[in-house]
Amino acid sequence: MSFDLKASLRRWKPERHRAPLRRRPDEALAFVSEQVSGGAELLLDTCFYIDILQDRLPERVERFIAARLCNHSAIALAELTHLFGRLDPGDPRSAIVLKEITGLISHVPEHRLDAPSVNVLGEAGILAGLTARLANVDAGREQALLNDAMLYLQAVENGQIVLTRNIREFDYFDQLYPCQRVLFYSTA
Repeated sequence: MSFDLKASLRRWKPERHRAPLRRRPDEALAFVSEQVSGGAELLLDTCFYIDILQDRLPERVERFIAARLCNHSAIALAELTHLFGRLDPGDPRSAIVLKEITGLISHVPEHRLDAPSVNVLGEAGILAGLTARLANVDAGREQALLNDAMLYLQAVENGQIVLTRNIREFDYFDQLYPCQRVLFYSTA
């Protein structure tokens, strides 16, 4: 395993971060606009897939992704496949949900699916820990926070932009490691 913890700690300097994190107003964040144009490749957050499955993805986002190359993360794949073990097989609704997820996953192009690097995994732990401490995140949300940090840093490492409606956590990441690699949308 090649991960240079000392270099990562020098880069992140977690001991220097003491100010509490607060979510910035929407006006200070980058959202998908009505204007559609090409640009950087996207990395899709798990909430994007959920919105597709629940038919809640806004039309402007559908038009936007049609103009961009979309990439998929093994992190989102794991979050989706978690349901195959989690849902009650005795509940008739489970079979319907799992069939939908199966169809969704089968449409992910193999050459567009990637996993985070060892460096991303190591540094995501630092980023998630910082965020948990500075934003006072509940202990029950820390695994989801770690998954989101891995996704964020995977996008940064690959020069992609995370497309998400998860404003709070990704805004915190962007405040701690500002690199303009996140684009938000809302379903409202």
